[in-house]
Amino acid sequence: MSRQKKSRRPMAEINVVPYIDVMLVLLVIFMITAPLLTQGVKVDLPQADSEPLPTEADDPVVVSVNSQGEMFIDVGEGKDQPVDADTLITRIAAVIAYKPKTPIMVKGDRNVDYGRVVEAMVLIQRAGVPNVGLITETPER
Repeated sequence: MSRQKKSRRPMAEINVVPYIDVMLVLLVIFMITAPLLTQGVKVDLPQADSEPLPTEADDPVVVSVNSQGEMFIDVGEGKDQPVDADTLITRIAAVIAYKPKTPIMVKGDRNVDYGRVVEAMVLIQRAGVPNVGLITETPER
Protein backbone atom coordinates (compact mmCIF):
# COMPACT_ATOMS: atom_id res chain seq x y z
CA MET A 1 0.00 0.00 0.00
CA SER A 2 1.33 3.17 -0.97
CA ARG A 3 0.69 6.11 1.13
CA GLN A 4 -0.30 9.19 -0.62
CA LYS A 5 1.25 12.26 0.79
CA LYS A 6 -0.92 15.25 0.62
CA SER A 7 1.35 18.15 0.36
CA ARG A 8 0.02 21.26 1.91
CA ARG A 9 0.87 24.40 0.17
CA PRO A 10 1.65 27.40 2.33
CA MET A 11 -1.13 29.95 2.34
CA ALA A 12 0.14 33.14 0.74
CA GLU A 13 -2.94 35.30 1.27
CA ILE A 14 -3.47 37.77 4.08
CA ASN A 15 -6.91 38.59 5.32
CA VAL A 16 -7.02 42.39 5.06
CA VAL A 17 -10.62 42.90 6.15
CA PRO A 18 -9.73 43.52 9.84
CA TYR A 19 -7.11 46.06 8.80
CA ILE A 20 -9.63 47.91 6.65
CA ASP A 21 -12.08 47.98 9.56
CA VAL A 22 -9.48 49.47 11.88
CA MET A 23 -8.47 52.08 9.31
CA LEU A 24 -12.08 53.15 8.76
CA VAL A 25 -12.62 53.54 12.50
CA LEU A 26 -9.45 55.66 12.77
CA LEU A 27 -10.55 57.76 9.81
CA VAL A 28 -13.91 58.47 11.45
CA ILE A 29 -12.21 59.38 14.74
CA PHE A 30 -9.82 61.82 13.03
CA MET A 31 -12.61 63.36 10.96
CA ILE A 32 -14.60 64.08 14.11
CA THR A 33 -11.76 65.34 16.32
CA ALA A 34 -9.76 67.43 13.79
CA PRO A 35 -12.25 70.34 13.56
CA LEU A 36 -12.45 70.49 17.35
CA LEU A 37 -8.69 70.97 17.69
CA THR A 38 -8.29 73.93 15.36
CA GLN A 39 -8.64 77.47 16.65
CA GLY A 40 -8.13 80.70 14.88
CA VAL A 41 -8.68 84.38 14.65
CA LYS A 42 -11.46 85.52 12.38
CA VAL A 43 -9.98 87.48 9.49
CA ASP A 44 -12.02 88.52 6.48
CA LEU A 45 -9.84 87.91 3.46
CA PRO A 46 -10.56 89.51 0.09
CA GLN A 47 -11.88 87.29 -2.66
CA ALA A 48 -9.84 89.00 -5.39
CA ASP A 49 -6.28 90.13 -5.91
CA SER A 50 -5.20 92.62 -3.26
CA GLU A 51 -4.81 96.22 -4.21
CA PRO A 52 -3.45 99.24 -2.36
CA LEU A 53 -5.85 101.13 -0.11
CA PRO A 54 -7.74 103.86 -1.97
CA THR A 55 -6.37 107.34 -1.42
CA GLU A 56 -9.73 108.69 -0.23
CA ALA A 57 -9.81 106.20 2.67
CA ASP A 58 -8.78 107.30 6.15
CA ASP A 59 -5.14 106.86 7.03
CA PRO A 60 -4.74 103.39 8.50
CA VAL A 61 -3.58 102.73 12.05
CA VAL A 62 -0.54 100.48 11.87
CA VAL A 63 0.35 98.07 14.65
CA SER A 64 3.93 96.84 14.18
CA VAL A 65 5.58 93.81 15.74
CA ASN A 66 9.38 93.90 15.61
CA SER A 67 11.74 90.93 15.58
CA GLN A 68 11.91 90.87 19.40
CA GLY A 69 8.10 90.58 19.59
CA GLU A 70 7.52 94.12 20.87
CA MET A 71 4.36 95.86 19.67
CA PHE A 72 4.22 99.47 18.49
CA ILE A 73 1.26 101.60 17.43
CA ASP A 74 1.48 104.73 15.32
CA VAL A 75 -1.25 106.56 17.28
CA GLY A 76 -0.73 108.66 20.38
CA GLU A 77 2.43 109.56 22.23
CA GLY A 78 5.63 107.57 21.96
CA LYS A 79 5.20 106.07 18.53
CA ASP A 80 8.73 104.65 18.76
CA GLN A 81 8.12 103.14 22.23
CA PRO A 82 6.79 99.59 22.69
CA VAL A 83 3.30 99.33 24.16
CA ASP A 84 1.71 96.70 26.36
CA ALA A 85 -1.55 94.89 25.60
CA ASP A 86 -3.79 97.23 27.61
CA THR A 87 -2.37 100.37 25.98
CA LEU A 88 -2.79 98.83 22.52
CA ILE A 89 -6.44 97.95 23.19
CA THR A 90 -7.17 101.39 24.69
CA ARG A 91 -5.64 103.36 21.81
CA ILE A 92 -7.31 101.29 19.10
CA ALA A 93 -10.69 101.43 20.86
CA ALA A 94 -10.36 105.23 21.05
CA VAL A 95 -9.60 105.48 17.31
CA ILE A 96 -12.51 103.20 16.41
CA ALA A 97 -14.88 105.17 18.67
CA TYR A 98 -13.84 108.42 16.98
CA LYS A 99 -13.68 107.11 13.37
CA PRO A 100 -15.33 103.67 13.05
CA LYS A 101 -14.22 103.10 9.44
CA THR A 102 -10.51 103.59 10.12
CA PRO A 103 -8.58 100.62 8.71
CA ILE A 104 -6.35 98.79 11.20
CA MET A 105 -3.28 97.09 9.75
CA VAL A 106 -0.72 94.73 11.29
CA LYS A 107 2.88 94.76 10.13
CA GLY A 108 5.03 91.92 11.43
CA ASP A 109 8.77 91.55 11.10
CA ARG A 110 9.92 88.68 8.92
CA ASN A 111 11.80 87.07 11.82
CA VAL A 112 9.14 87.42 14.52
CA ASP A 113 7.29 84.41 15.86
CA TYR A 114 3.97 84.05 14.04
CA GLY A 115 2.19 83.58 17.38
CA ARG A 116 3.15 87.11 18.41
CA VAL A 117 1.53 88.55 15.27
CA VAL A 118 -1.62 86.53 15.96
CA GLU A 119 -1.59 87.84 19.53
CA ALA A 120 -1.54 91.40 18.19
CA MET A 121 -4.50 90.57 15.94
CA VAL A 122 -6.42 89.14 18.90
CA LEU A 123 -5.79 92.30 20.92
CA ILE A 124 -7.04 94.42 18.01
CA GLN A 125 -10.14 92.24 17.79
CA ARG A 126 -10.74 92.73 21.54
CA ALA A 127 -10.68 96.49 20.95
CA GLY A 128 -13.75 96.11 18.75
CA VAL A 129 -12.25 96.05 15.27
CA PRO A 130 -14.21 93.76 12.92
CA ASN A 131 -11.57 93.54 10.14
CA VAL A 132 -7.79 93.53 10.35
CA GLY A 133 -5.44 93.94 7.40
CA LEU A 134 -1.90 92.66 7.00
CA ILE A 135 0.90 94.75 5.55
CA THR A 136 3.46 92.97 3.43
CA GLU A 137 6.51 94.10 1.54
CA THR A 138 6.17 94.24 -2.19
CA PRO A 139 8.72 92.01 -3.89
CA GLU A 140 11.35 93.74 -5.95
CA ARG A 141 11.19 92.98 -9.63
